[in-house]
Amino acid sequence: MTTANPEDVATDAPARTRPPLGSGIASGWRSLREALDKPLASYYLLLGSSALLLTIGVIMVLSASSVRSYVIYDDSYAVVKRQLMWVVLGLPAAWVASRIPVRHVRRLAYPGFLVALVLLGLVARFGVLINGNKNWLALGPVNIQPAEIAKLAIVLWAANIYAHKERRLRELHHLLVPVVPGLFAVIGLVLVGRDLGTAMVLAAILLGMLWVVGAPLRLFGLSLSVLGVAAVALAATDPERLERITHFTDPFKDYTDAGWQPAHGLYALSSGGWFGQGIGASTQKWGDLPEAHTDYIFAVLGEELGLVGTLLVIGLFFTIAYAAIRVAHSTEDPFVRYATFGIVVWLLGQMMINVGMVLAVLPVIGIPLPIVSYGGSALMPSLVALGLVIGFARREPEAAAALAARRRNRSAGLSASASSTTGR
Repeated sequence: MTTANPEDVATDAPARTRPPLGSGIASGWRSLREALDKPLASYYLLLGSSALLLTIGVIMVLSASSVRSYVIYDDSYAVVKRQLMWVVLGLPAAWVASRIPVRHVRRLAYPGFLVALVLLGLVARFGVLINGNKNWLALGPVNIQPAEIAKLAIVLWAANIYAHKERRLRELHHLLVPVVPGLFAVIGLVLVGRDLGTAMVLAAILLGMLWVVGAPLRLFGLSLSVLGVAAVALAATDPERLERITHFTDPFKDYTDAGWQPAHGLYALSSGGWFGQGIGASTQKWGDLPEAHTDYIFAVLGEELGLVGTLLVIGLFFTIAYAAIRVAHSTEDPFVRYATFGIVVWLLGQMMINVGMVLAVLPVIGIPLPIVSYGGSALMPSLVALGLVIGFARREPEAAAALAARRRNRSAGLSASASSTTGR
């Protein structure tokens, strides 16, 4: 009996070669590209990112408001209960918005804009003063902020007008009228209530809409100059606002007064480290950080979830923007293109202003973080806007065909199961 030489066996076996350096990254990149090329990629990116962002928001509102809720209402869950109520109302509204036909959305554009103007006019006359801004309207036991509703209304209104004028937008007159005067009217009514932050978001929406319809560059230079001068003039006429603007670059210079909120926001972010102190473990929310559950919720998020958590939230916003821009780029409907881009400018621009404010690279101007911060007046329009974009993604020809095929396969599977059960 003979035995094989181990060296011969080793020689006959196929040689194991180590994969080239970077092949795993290349393979992962190819898999990602293949996934993004699928018909329903934009739809699932929008749906998943929005759901995760909303979930994080509810958790952070619970954590950031618990101390304040207990002190004021003797119930640590008082604020988050209200937020959950708005979520329960907002999710069906978003679902309806995702299913409503585009032609019906366009029919609602003008009435929605007129309702927003009327509500803003009522705020200017009968508004409730909160935190120095007269931008709230009391409707029985509920206070609403019509400026938040106006953000969605002006996007849909401007998109509808530009879609009607698609072939005439090379003429400056059709590019400007009536969108620019209408938006200036909305911005003026918002400024009557001294809400400079919301006015800045509305101005960003205006510039974004003008850019997507192809306005000449010289118009942007003129617009930015006018808006800059107006912002400086408005700030100079308000001592409190001027103090915030002059101290935002170094909040510790006036730590006990104008710099108190931004300084404690930076304390919260700096103490979070890479992975945070843990959900519920923020120390700044115990009274040192004003508006911890609204304008400065990003600071509490950074303290409790760390750099990883803040980057996750920012990444989710950019994922929504990426998927929405894919929808706007691929659609042949001009209204869908303009409305989607306007919603992206609104949500992404407001996020960047809020994060910049918390990081002390922008002055404190009272802008909440969309979807995440507490507030039903801001959450409802944002959810409806995301519902509209998700609906636009569902109606893309390839996505609609993929969903129809999935429904047919599901129906066929159920029919087959029923037949096999009957035959037994």
